[in-house]
Amino acid sequence: MTAIGRRHLDTARRVTSGRSASTVYGGHEHVLRQTVIALAAGQELNEHLNPGEATVLVLTGRIRLATQADRWDGRDGDLLVVPPGLYSVMATEDSVVLLTVAKTDRLHQRPDAGSAVREMLEPKEEGDLPVSGSDLDETAAPALSEKS
Repeated sequence: MTAIGRRHLDTARRVTSGRSASTVYGGHEHVLRQTVIALAAGQELNEHLNPGEATVLVLTGRIRLATQADRWDGRDGDLLVVPPGLYSVMATEDSVVLLTVAKTDRLHQRPDAGSAVREMLEPKEEGDLPVSGSDLDETAAPALSEKS
């Protein structure tokens, strides 16, 4: 995780968006998804809707998780729980976080285990690749650290 975070932070510092990310586990077809996100100082993930349960683990740096009603500051090692509804994340210094999301709205859509394994082993069309990469999920972390 450290190497992935360092690589994404190097990229975030170079690109105009000031951010870089990749899914390290799960994806659109799973309930659980974990994404490493690097944000250069001052950059923000604009408001997203939390689709279920989510946490933000601050790997390095300092961030602010905010809703319309509250905000929480996190730093190295802090775990922030994303409340239901809309939230945003801003890096108050160069930061890397691990966003973990359980999309509870997808629980009823899960295929049985056998078909899930078959889907992973059999490409739908020639050249299909598994879902991963730099897309940020439309999700993300009520906070375990102190409110600011």
